[in-house]
Amino acid sequence: MTTNTQPSNSVLKQEALAAIADFEQSAAPSLWPHLDKQKIMAEMRSRVNDPFKVNQGKQPFCGPASILFELIRKQPLRYVQICRSLFEQGNFQAKTKQINTSTRLRQESKGDLQMGQADWLVLATLRDAENLLFPVDPDAPEMMRNLSGMTKSWEMKGWVREILGYEQVKYNHTYLLGDIGALQNAARVIEASGVAFLLVTADGLLGQATPGKDDLPVALPNHWIALVGNVAIQKGTFGQHDSGHVSFDVFTWAKKMHVDVNEGPFERFLWGIVTGQSV
Repeated sequence: MTTNTQPSNSVLKQEALAAIADFEQSAAPSLWPHLDKQKIMAEMRSRVNDPFKVNQGKQPFCGPASILFELIRKQPLRYVQICRSLFEQGNFQAKTKQINTSTRLRQESKGDLQMGQADWLVLATLRDAENLLFPVDPDAPEMMRNLSGMTKSWEMKGWVREILGYEQVKYNHTYLLGDIGALQNAARVIEASGVAFLLVTADGLLGQATPGKDDLPVALPNHWIALVGNVAIQKGTFGQHDSGHVSFDVFTWAKKMHVDVNEGPFERFLWGIVTGQSV
């Protein structure tokens, strides 16, 4: 984990870029017959230099994409090691278990993946490893891709432990109450070099045209985002549901987004927060 006693971000980045150069020179054969190694090298470099370039594309991989973003931000060398192990061996060692890719996934990873190959290498592996009923298929109909891509809170908790390596992992349900308190706790966690992932209604909280709009007929949890920082909370008056205000920065859809909403929409469109921190 990144702490005050660890190397600076620039040093971590240089270590990761050196590992990519070594990976590039490796003569080990690929277990992914349809992926282009040079494209993967270029995309890996771009993401080590700017983790906000992690992009789920048109695939419903918001959960693992948020995990991958934080992995690259905090442990770029580990990111490179995982990519190389997947590419050359078809698996990688997580904290307590080995995560394997299926032969089917490696053979079917071809054509229009609807995202970059480097991101697909990791995201499809994580998603497919969790899917028992709906295997990942890049050419499947949209409904089936959405079913296979759904990320549950226990899966996010597992990835925070196994991929990011945090020992203290919690999920705070907020669909009834406690939204402001959960956000305050998440802010404290990331200030202590931890991570926080919010489960939200995307159209309501992140709507491009009208952020924080409160006119959706049905609000459902459908999107995971990574909390980046810049959290500001203005508590409302007791008994006045929409008198407070919150704002914060998140990673989602390959960019940093600033969320700025009143308390009412925030509470309606936030469903829970997964946090991870070192003990």
